[in-house]
Amino acid sequence: MFLRKSKLEKLMKNIDNLNFVLTKNNLIDLAELLGNRKEMLIRNLLAGIAKGIGIGIGFTILTAILVIVLQKIVTLNIPVIGDYITDIVDIVENNRR
Repeated sequence: MFLRKSKLEKLMKNIDNLNFVLTKNNLIDLAELLGNRKEMLIRNLLAGIAKGIGIGIGFTILTAILVIVLQKIVTLNIPVIGDYITDIVDIVENNRR
């Protein structure tokens, strides 16, 4: 059962296309990773830790910026808003100590 030259060339071209798609999408690496549960667990654990640290740092910076802005608003002595903001800043400073 010999394949004709045109069919063989077509088959080789299809195999090359399949190889390119698998390599491009890293499906082979993904299949190996899914087969190794220990490596998958370690990667997911490290990714979760990194995300948690990033969220913590980001929230801290955002809160600090908000407190600074609120302190600047208090110095403007706006009658109604200033009292509420003063209370909020006092609560934050008391909890920080």
